[in-house]
Amino acid sequence: MTAADAAVVTGIGLLTPVGRGAGEVFDALCTGRSGLSRPPAGHPVDGVLEAGGFVPEIDPRTVLSGPDTKTLDRIVVLALLAAADAFADAKLTVGQDADPERTAVIVGGVGGMATLESQVLARAARGRAAVSPYLLTGILPNMPAARIAIAHGIRGYSSSVGTACASGAQSIADGLRLIRSGEADVVLAGASESPLFPTFADTFGNARALARGWADPARASRPFDVRRNGFVLAEGAALLVLEREAHAAARGVRGYARLIGAGVTTDAHHPTAPRPDGAGAAACMRRALASGGVDAAAVGYVNAHGTSTKLGDIAETTALGAVFGVGGVPVSSTKALTGHLLGASGALEAAATALAVSRGVLPPTYHLDEPDPNCPADHIMAKPRQVGCDVAMSNSFGFGGQNVSLLLATR
Repeated sequence: MTAADAAVVTGIGLLTPVGRGAGEVFDALCTGRSGLSRPPAGHPVDGVLEAGGFVPEIDPRTVLSGPDTKTLDRIVVLALLAAADAFADAKLTVGQDADPERTAVIVGGVGGMATLESQVLARAARGRAAVSPYLLTGILPNMPAARIAIAHGIRGYSSSVGTACASGAQSIADGLRLIRSGEADVVLAGASESPLFPTFADTFGNARALARGWADPARASRPFDVRRNGFVLAEGAALLVLEREAHAAARGVRGYARLIGAGVTTDAHHPTAPRPDGAGAAACMRRALASGGVDAAAVGYVNAHGTSTKLGDIAETTALGAVFGVGGVPVSSTKALTGHLLGASGALEAAATALAVSRGVLPPTYHLDEPDPNCPADHIMAKPRQVGCDVAMSNSFGFGGQNVSLLLATR
């Protein structure tokens, strides 16, 4: 990407372990209200996970009817709710406030894997007749975007991004490309994930990627802390309404922040581990800066990917030091409270970053009691920083070496 027109974040839809909606979520991130807990009694991962980030139970009948209420995966329900909230927040109705053919939707994530697991088990137990004819539309990764398009009459570009934990951020980066290219005036972008089922939990657990052994699950996610020992698996959906600046201005909508740049790179190093020298992540951040036409010195905050894993946190702080200088920019990870929503994390954290620059408040990394000496940075610890911030960055890194950095600025 090269520096060009920005997009305006005019609407935010969030369903997360720490709350629903921009106001409730950002308040939790600034006051330290954790969304992490033991699995509820009777939940599919009760007895499987030590800790998780759970969205409170929702009634699919608020956005679905008929067989869909029972046959669609939870990722679709979460995405539909987040989409409705985002459009309402933006005060935008497709067909009235935006041309349906110039409105796009991009929703990332791994797809309806919980539905796939249940159907495989049903077939193994009861035979081929147990397989639902709705299986395919329950698991396809493009179903959240497709269902949103159907619900809101969106007839422009539609896609699903599958770049692991960078999916939501890359969906937003792709949305900026659409707006800059002139292909869309409005893009609904982000991700939806529902990974809290036994097989998915076990694959991360057996890989020893999950936090373990903590008496208090609310403190199990500890990005950059010397005692961190893994991330906390979480679910949720986060969708942002991006608008061409002129389009938002014509509607009289100011929005939260401007999305001024994005960078995307690949490590080409390892299927799961980041490059230890952080070179791919550093290159990604530099691309985002070039895309936004700003210098590193202009950035006043970075919302880090910060998953609370040994290798990941070190690689990211190494990359931050290469771009901004060691301690050269305030850094925090909001995953300490939300857990890791996989592909949806990047979209949630982009929303948090937009709110941070909008409100002049930088959320801290909670539970960062003793920073790892291998993670040197200007860590925001214990309490928010009340400071003006004109430009901020949100980082997301995924398995396969996927790197995405988003650059947001004040209005």
